[in-house]
Amino acid sequence: MSHSRLPQPSRRGILAAGGALGLTALLAACGDEKKDGSGAADSGDSGPWSFKDDRGTTAKSKGTPKNIVAFTGVAAALFDYGIEVKGVFGPTKTKDGKADVQAGDMDISKLTILGNEWGKFNIEKYAGLAPDLLVSTMFDEAGTLWSVPEESKDKILKLAPSVGISVYDRQMTQPLQRLLALAESLGADVKADKVVKAKKRFEAAAERLRKVAKANKDIKVLVGSASQDIFYVSGTNLSADLEYFKSLGVNFVEPSERAKKASGGWFENLSWENVNKHAADVIMMDNRTATIQPADIEKPTWAKLPAVKAGQVIPRVTEPIYSYDKCAPILEDLADAIEKAKKVS
Repeated sequence: MSHSRLPQPSRRGILAAGGALGLTALLAACGDEKKDGSGAADSGDSGPWSFKDDRGTTAKSKGTPKNIVAFTGVAAALFDYGIEVKGVFGPTKTKDGKADVQAGDMDISKLTILGNEWGKFNIEKYAGLAPDLLVSTMFDEAGTLWSVPEESKDKILKLAPSVGISVYDRQMTQPLQRLLALAESLGADVKADKVVKAKKRFEAAAERLRKVAKANKDIKVLVGSASQDIFYVSGTNLSADLEYFKSLGVNFVEPSERAKKASGGWFENLSWENVNKHAADVIMMDNRTATIQPADIEKPTWAKLPAVKAGQVIPRVTEPIYSYDKCAPILEDLADAIEKAKKVS
């Protein structure tokens, strides 16, 4: 995929957006736009539908889209608001046939999977769904839709209007608001009891994390991701989840700008021999299926880390499902980990 407007991270680069992905850590591209962009639409089939996305592009159709295709994590967020998609692309089903972490509460047996890993997209299957809307996230300023292959994007984007929701260089609360607005435009009842309760839970969790972080300022949190040869240490800029946690006062280990330069500002590459470079009390590890999970890391240097020895390793939901229902537990779990952590660094 070309990404001329980025400082040339490798394809592994952006996907690592907070962590790394082995081979699947292909390029990510994806956009930014006005931070307050709003989406509006006629609900119901009687009138025209439109939604202004984070590229500044307005998707339009004669009626509210019904045949929706979305990146798996976006589809899972829409599902939490009662909007079901016909097809998905991106990590959806694990090797043993279970739902991937990014599939949320969706029944994956009911979905047409156009590609089960990042960057895979079956155009013929897509066309066969007679799509009237394509939705994905975006991870850079260029406005590239996440996991829509660069080499076939022109063909894909001709088949239906598309919406891009930016998760780049902003706080988690923004994509949460934007996906809720999109769901509302597609007919979701955003005043439903379930939605209202989830939003209140998220707000309470954010307030708790703020208090816990303030009371435990000395607890240092490192965000990592594991591949066979490299341990990636994420910086907190650019990633919507980490920027938000930082704004709430969480004390993160921050690689230098120089160390992050090769990845376009996302993360620092360390060999496993140097995995102890940064002192940390809590380690958050990339939970995506394309990365090596903590239980499967067989590197002696990892086992010797103080946070690992203390059992202070938790998952990092690197690509959150941006619904209030799915983001509230992320904040709660981080608050729990910081509150319980012993100072070991």
